[in-house]
Amino acid sequence: MQPGGPGLPRHARRRRRAPGVGPAGTQRRGKPAGRVCEHGLTWGKPSFLWMMYRCGWGTKENQEAVLAVEITRAGFEWALRNACLSHHVPELHGEIAHWKRQLREAPARVQWDPERDLHHQPLPHRSLQLGLCGEATRRYADEWIVGIEDVTPLAREIHGRVRAAELDGARALLPRERPYPVAEATVAHLRR
Repeated sequence: MQPGGPGLPRHARRRRRAPGVGPAGTQRRGKPAGRVCEHGLTWGKPSFLWMMYRCGWGTKENQEAVLAVEITRAGFEWALRNACLSHHVPELHGEIAHWKRQLREAPARVQWDPERDLHHQPLPHRSLQLGLCGEATRRYADEWIVGIEDVTPLAREIHGRVRAAELDGARALLPRERPYPVAEATVAHLRR
């Protein structure tokens, strides 16, 4: 899938987490325990570098650790099919009141943000951010998650190499990300 950038890794999602939520906090059948939503939404960021930009390589307060959450392809595509863009596009939504109603009722929302490089500088293509709420949050927690991995050590190692100007070594450690193949009908309503 290349709606706004290079695409998504398989069906992986990354989300930031607060201290105390991590491997020890994945109690319920391997699912995250405790608070899942942030401001009513659980945000997935399939791009590793965008996630590192957002959480400051795991150094921002209450974002000191990072989980890679793998979900089912069926769940990810359900969220895409049922999502609304987080911003109004007149050609897609018509009247702004119609879009506001769609956004309020949608169990998922999509925003396209500039992808980031190793120094967190914006790149000319965009990465998908997927916000879940309501029914999508329940499905995510109870049905879609198939794996959770603490990638905080990886984030710290890559960050250390970036800080030491060892960019080739940092790039070699990045998770492999490739375009996510998806039917056009699944994402046509999410085009900018």
